[in-house]
Amino acid sequence: MNTSPANTETTTAPNPTTSPVAFVAIDWADQKHDMVLLPAGSQTKEPITVEHTPEALSDWVAQLYRRFPEGKIAVIREQSRGALLYALLPHERLELYPINPKTSAKFREAFYSSGAKDDPLDADLMLDILLHHRDRLKAWQPDDAITRQLQLLVEARRRFVADQVRLTNRLRSTLKSYFPQAVDLAGENLSSPMACALVQKWPTLEAAQKTRPHLLRKFYYGHQCRSEDLIQQRLQLLARAKPLTTDAPVVTAQSLLAQCIARELATLPAILAEFDHRIARLFAQHADYAIWDSFPGAGPALAPRLAAAWGSQRDRFPDNQAMSCYSGIAPVKAASGKSVWIHMRWACPKFVRQTFYEMAQASLAFCAWAQCYLQQQIERGKGRHAAIRALAFKWQRIMWRCWQNHTPYDDAEYVASLKRNGSALYARLSAAPAQAKCE
Repeated sequence: MNTSPANTETTTAPNPTTSPVAFVAIDWADQKHDMVLLPAGSQTKEPITVEHTPEALSDWVAQLYRRFPEGKIAVIREQSRGALLYALLPHERLELYPINPKTSAKFREAFYSSGAKDDPLDADLMLDILLHHRDRLKAWQPDDAITRQLQLLVEARRRFVADQVRLTNRLRSTLKSYFPQAVDLAGENLSSPMACALVQKWPTLEAAQKTRPHLLRKFYYGHQCRSEDLIQQRLQLLARAKPLTTDAPVVTAQSLLAQCIARELATLPAILAEFDHRIARLFAQHADYAIWDSFPGAGPALAPRLAAAWGSQRDRFPDNQAMSCYSGIAPVKAASGKSVWIHMRWACPKFVRQTFYEMAQASLAFCAWAQCYLQQQIERGKGRHAAIRALAFKWQRIMWRCWQNHTPYDDAEYVASLKRNGSALYARLSAAPAQAKCE
């Protein structure tokens, strides 16, 4: 996961008219946190170590408040998520500045080229960043409660989807190592309930061939596979199948592995369904539900992800370019001497970038101008992936305007604006059949 600052939460620039009464840098860890405290106007840095327990963190904040009864306390730390941030979040007087871990790592390399690393040293270096570059940092401001919960849910769901893909690939690889016919017997989707049940019930070719045909037919019928031709093909395949290997240790070990993977894989559909239900219910309460639900192709899966990506604070992205750069959709221009080249942006939150990419791809089935735009980009020499990112870039400009104006997307209105502006895209759209595809 990308660890760029404010990965999901919003940020605002510090107010130069208010000066913190103290500065704190935290190098966080799982068991303890090494900190450096510097009161405003003092030259003496105070090293502190705080255990990572709710009680110790609460006591530390209480001591800070007693020592500095008024004013903001600036706190710098790596990342914009995690247990430590959640513990500090309720304390309104703590002005939090999350930074990318790469920032502190590069800062450390600039002064310690040997590669030496030490937690107290890292905290001291982060304090220097806070003291001398606070005008370049952004104070962390949380989105509203519904948005923050939605952000956590959609990302958690995505991780379960990734688990499903990983386990499916692993199951396929395992079956091909000793029982390749099972891939055809189970169907194309090895993550389906039928495939998982088949592998658990008949984990070896020998077990499957000992089963009577009418029991196999009953199994397929029970899993909604009722095509007589398909069932007959599978029965014939099983009847003439030869074992890939008869080595007992291989078959025994691999069949057990396949059963365990299938058992784990079988639990994921119910988990994903629970996440889908929770996300849909929460998204329906979101203040910007009508905006994100209006985009063609967004649907129940991508619309909540759009809401999570943009957040609830309009000032986080002052223009559409800010989101394009943050999400990694905008390309990077690199120049050195007379050489200039454009390349894909890698330093970005990958899940956010994938959200916009998938949304642009999904819009092709519902939006005629998007199809024409993609074809236009391909004709200009871009590969398909680059063309879809270009379409996502265009969608981001439209989304930003709808988001700022609190208005849902209207496809007819956008096409009318293309016509008013004499856009070449509109001319292409008018000449293309309504059902044209640009595959």
